[in-house]
Amino acid sequence: MAITTPHTARDRSMAVTANRVVYWLSRHWLLVLSALVGVYVGLPWLAPIFMKLGWTGAANVIYLFYSTQCHQLPQRSFFLFGPKATYSLADIQAAWANTSNPVVLRQFIGSEAMGWKVAWSDRMVSMYSALLPAGLAFALLRRRLQPLSVWGFVALILPMGIDGGTHLLSDLAGIGNGFRDSNAWLAALTGNAFPAGFYAGDALGSFNSWMRLLTGILFAIGCVWLAYPYLERAFSETSERIEAKFNRAGVAL
Repeated sequence: MAITTPHTARDRSMAVTANRVVYWLSRHWLLVLSALVGVYVGLPWLAPIFMKLGWTGAANVIYLFYSTQCHQLPQRSFFLFGPKATYSLADIQAAWANTSNPVVLRQFIGSEAMGWKVAWSDRMVSMYSALLPAGLAFALLRRRLQPLSVWGFVALILPMGIDGGTHLLSDLAGIGNGFRDSNAWLAALTGNAFPAGFYAGDALGSFNSWMRLLTGILFAIGCVWLAYPYLERAFSETSERIEAKFNRAGVAL
């Protein structure tokens, strides 16, 4: 009989532990991923809370981190602890600087009177926050849901591409001056059937606001429907291999 040295026993114990960790992650990957997404989408909302509490250093770290991923334009962002959930470009210009320069505008994070800005835009809020309910829906349907086709994925993300792309083109005429700021084309198409506030600007309830919300949700659904079934298949195969390995070795999981 071969003698097992302490070093060999230690390596074996570490290998068993590592396999158990991988097995647990394979069985609970959706929970872990959802928790990570929850932290990621929750931190931007902590920035205005920290500002309200006077923890400006912590808030500024969050604003800085998410500034690498979002334009953070205040007229396209939510605010907390103020009289309004969103503010118009004119409101921001009156409170901050009479400018249409996005580099200057994005620096405005709010005030005691107006409240404090969430650390990323309403589009980012919708597209990433929607990953959580989409993930929950997948958890309920995971045994019956097949992966979304590439063309189906394109169909779900295309609306956001069109909406974001037209905003980008519109902003080339200057923030507040483009065709997506007035949406006169939409007013003409609909015969001005809706209030003026629906067509112009980015306030909550406007056409632009609704489009960013809805296209962001479609983007999240597309990402989950495309990727999560493949992740489920891969993690299931991993857990089955580890189960088989432990059964052959007579070791309990």
